[in-house]
Amino acid sequence: MSIRITPLTDPDRGPSGHRLAWLASDADGTPVGSAFLRLFTRAGQEHLAELQLQVHPVERRRGIGSRLLDEAVAAAREDRRRRVLARAEAGSPGARFLPARGFRKALTLTFARLPLTGVDTTALDEIIERPHPGYRLASWCGTVPDDLAHTFAASRRAMDDMPMGDIDYGTVTWDVDRVRAAARAVEERGELLHTVVSVDASDGSIAGFTELVVPGDGKGDGRHYGTGVLPEHRGHGLGLWMKAESVRQARARHPELGGLLTDTADDNRPMRNINDVLGYEPTHQALEYQLDL
Repeated sequence: MSIRITPLTDPDRGPSGHRLAWLASDADGTPVGSAFLRLFTRAGQEHLAELQLQVHPVERRRGIGSRLLDEAVAAAREDRRRRVLARAEAGSPGARFLPARGFRKALTLTFARLPLTGVDTTALDEIIERPHPGYRLASWCGTVPDDLAHTFAASRRAMDDMPMGDIDYGTVTWDVDRVRAAARAVEERGELLHTVVSVDASDGSIAGFTELVVPGDGKGDGRHYGTGVLPEHRGHGLGLWMKAESVRQARARHPELGGLLTDTADDNRPMRNINDVLGYEPTHQALEYQLDL
């Protein structure tokens, strides 16, 4: 089978990285597969690339995926990347292809959904109303308010030691400009960002946060982004408290929202326990693979 691999120009460039792309076509010029390689450029992640590779189901097992992979890996090496990450759903063709091409499984993610129509509101209220001495909840929609911007950016280090298997994501450094840029990116996609934080009452600093992104029309499913508590504030139930409040607000603000989606590393037992308490139902698993160059 005659296959042509064509490098493409991808205009998707942002402050955190850019992408390279390749298109695989047959002798008639019909696309049969593609590969995208994101090269991260933020400080602490310059060693990292992330691969997305697709081959049309009827064209698989003909060497197309391997040729696309060779192009992407060669580009990663040329750019002096040390790690290439890729994700595949458990049991999928990708989960067989990647290990056969030298990738090792580094992380298992469990995806779960909370159907909002089935939420036990009494139990939810009990969690939210439970006293947390020394702390209070605060929240906002969209970009962080100016008076909380610096402490919110500082609180993002709560994610630095999040259990993530053996995968090498590097170290992500957050500042006020970055948290504001992330909020703008959500808004530009036409989605709504809701943030709930726990505040240390002694000094007004943010001890932890949880973020939820909702479709702009308030329908379908929302998706949880980061949830984290700073190490010095752990052990007080703040993660469950904040996430329960986020669920309560989502139900109140978006009555047509169907559910909330989340994904959690299998070895992140504290967050898995929070999801279980709130009633999230596992839907599927995805595997993160890493190729060491």
